[in-house]
Amino acid sequence: MALHSWLIYLVAVIGLSVTPGPNTLLALTHGALHGHRKALCTIAGGAVGFVALIALSMLGISALLKAWGPALTVLKWGGGAYLIWLGIQLWRSPGVQLQPAPDMPRMRGMRMFSQGFLSAISNPKALLFYGAFLPQFIDPARSLLTQFAIMAATFTAVEFLVEYVLARLAHRVRPWLERAGRRFNKVCGGLFAAMGAALPGS
Repeated sequence: MALHSWLIYLVAVIGLSVTPGPNTLLALTHGALHGHRKALCTIAGGAVGFVALIALSMLGISALLKAWGPALTVLKWGGGAYLIWLGIQLWRSPGVQLQPAPDMPRMRGMRMFSQGFLSAISNPKALLFYGAFLPQFIDPARSLLTQFAIMAATFTAVEFLVEYVLARLAHRVRPWLERAGRRFNKVCGGLFAAMGAALPGS
């Protein structure tokens, strides 16, 4: 990837990673209940799931590009419209409410890993999202495999780091999210919509 494309992608990924999603909230909850060290199992499971979803998205995108030349342009504009729609949905969504049961039994690391993995892989919206998001940064003149490796590694590293920080600070972050979550969703929704409007024409 060109350096400027990767830097834009990195900024976008950081913004996406701090937006509350199923895996982010799971890491936050497990961090509060089981400690940040054990929550690493949950986060690792989610990271593996994200790589699998990105791989599926890239395989579909690659096949479409080989079959139809203008596909990338269509994917970019269609993906931009989808990101705007997601931004509107996030803007309207209520704040985060986390009420973990204080008597929840301790879980083994493998079970936490599987919960993180299943939370990522079982979300069909995530697959749609990657299909909309990744084409914005693809350069058809460069190796798709190399671009996939770079984008998957970047996304996974950022997501892993953000989720670990949230798990480590769970007791401080959770009350803030519950108190200011509505405003936070509006900010994130606005960023989604702005990204969807700006990226296709860049």
